[in-house]
Amino acid sequence: MDEPPLISLSGLQNKDCDQHARICNQIGAAAREIGFFRICDHGIDLKLIEATYQAAERFFGMPETFKRRYYIGNSSNHRGYVPFTEKGDYPDEVNRNYEAFDLGLDLPCNDPQYLAGNRLLGPNVWPAVSEFKDTVSEYYREISALGLRLCECLETHLGLPPAAVTSQMSKPISQLRLLHYVRISDLKDPRSVNMGAHTDYECLTLLHTRNKGLQVMTQDDHWIDVPIDPEALIVNIGDMLEAWSNGLLRSTPHRVLNLSPERFSLPYFVAANYDTEIKPFPQLLGPDATSQYDPFLAGEHLERMLIRDFPYLRERKDRRVSVTSSRMAARPTVNPFESRLYTRAS
Repeated sequence: MDEPPLISLSGLQNKDCDQHARICNQIGAAAREIGFFRICDHGIDLKLIEATYQAAERFFGMPETFKRRYYIGNSSNHRGYVPFTEKGDYPDEVNRNYEAFDLGLDLPCNDPQYLAGNRLLGPNVWPAVSEFKDTVSEYYREISALGLRLCECLETHLGLPPAAVTSQMSKPISQLRLLHYVRISDLKDPRSVNMGAHTDYECLTLLHTRNKGLQVMTQDDHWIDVPIDPEALIVNIGDMLEAWSNGLLRSTPHRVLNLSPERFSLPYFVAANYDTEIKPFPQLLGPDATSQYDPFLAGEHLERMLIRDFPYLRERKDRRVSVTSSRMAARPTVNPFESRLYTRAS
């Protein structure tokens, strides 16, 4: 395989069951074989995508003192600006250099889970940048709806009951990242790694990018380039969905090379509800009913992975106790993905 397959979604809304099943199986085959694919005819207006990039560029172009007003470390629920200095402890990533803006499902300040101390749910942080909130909010709505449609396709492909996955995404801990990579000026090797090899923590990632540099590892441990197409979105399987499918779908390592002086991308991470217990569906266990994964809570898994990636979370002395920790006291506190030496990248 030279590149992830390109799949048209134009027939998903068609009442022709055969055409719908064919698209679902194309998606499922790619999810099994490489864990990455590209989609076109996805229904998101390219003008909205471009407007979202422009909103991100306006924010990242502001002075550092302005951006720091929205520092993610000042947020109680992991929302806001991620400066260049906010890096995980990964000594092999000497050339990692990016800033980001993180947001999620925009809940009201009186949301019960937010008030109870949930660190992944609640209101977004919105910078005072022209048209930022309206544009990014609209893009979040569109990309999140598309993520649900893709999950429905995978339900169909896997032979799961309708809404087996999506019913667990009514109040998800899904995140949208606005990313701005900058190549270090004195870097001699343009093919060095800006974001090292990693898998994504959630169910699916939907990514739009305008620059080359994203690479995917194949099953035979070779890196292949992901083509750039402004009309297409890149989709990959994440850790949660690999565990949910008992390993049938692949959460694939990928990385970002330093091919451009500057690179923007818009990854959206489709996740389950915080309290969702991730364990293989009974229908996917096989005749011997063997599960390859210990159960874990979606929210606790994501929290632990983010603590590994964000110094402010590790250093915060007043960390609130997880709102569901007592429920999982007798269950494993780790899962197979936490031992991987990968970091979030897209």
